[in-house]
Amino acid sequence: MENIIEIDHLHKAYGKVTAVQDLSFRVREGELFAFLGVNGAGKSTTINILCGQLPKNSGRVLICGKNLETNLDEIKRSLGVVFQSSVLDQELSVRDNLKSRAALYGIAGRAFEARLDALAQMLEFEELLKRPVGRLSGRQRRIDIARALLHQPKILILDEPTTGLDPQTRSILWQVVGQLRKQEHLTVFLTTHYMEEAADADDVVILDHGKIA
Repeated sequence: MENIIEIDHLHKAYGKVTAVQDLSFRVREGELFAFLGVNGAGKSTTINILCGQLPKNSGRVLICGKNLETNLDEIKRSLGVVFQSSVLDQELSVRDNLKSRAALYGIAGRAFEARLDALAQMLEFEELLKRPVGRLSGRQRRIDIARALLHQPKILILDEPTTGLDPQTRSILWQVVGQLRKQEHLTVFLTTHYMEEAADADDVVILDHGKIA
């Protein structure tokens, strides 16, 4: 398998506080890759750099063979991201949230309806489409995942996605991840502090104070 993510000597500091220090690793296409570490280890900082949300101080980041510094817009279309905190509009319905997100990728009309139906069945939220997202409680995470998958990304980034989830939703999440990896050869980049989730990964990097332990 080819490398779909390549990180070399990544460094990020906030003033005198170093969040990521000399980080180098590879993620192979189609694998489940896990970043394991306690809160504050540098996992989310690395994720935010990969997504273009944070500038790095130094180092090299290649995603799908493209340099992050010069191909950010193209790279973003290859990524689907489920952040720790939901980015959904709490007042809008599930359908309207996903419809507005899909429009950003030029997905509309029949193409949107087909993708929405597929994701609603996969993540089991068909009966929630008309409900405001803010009233979904723990099931809201399913919509976050659907949002990340709308444009059929090559890489799905899950930043501690199961924290606070009920057992049923957690089970559905991992069933969907497994299904997508088999059917669409999706690469999954997971950050977690749960040992049992990291144990199922093809490759695990343990972070400690911004360094690979």
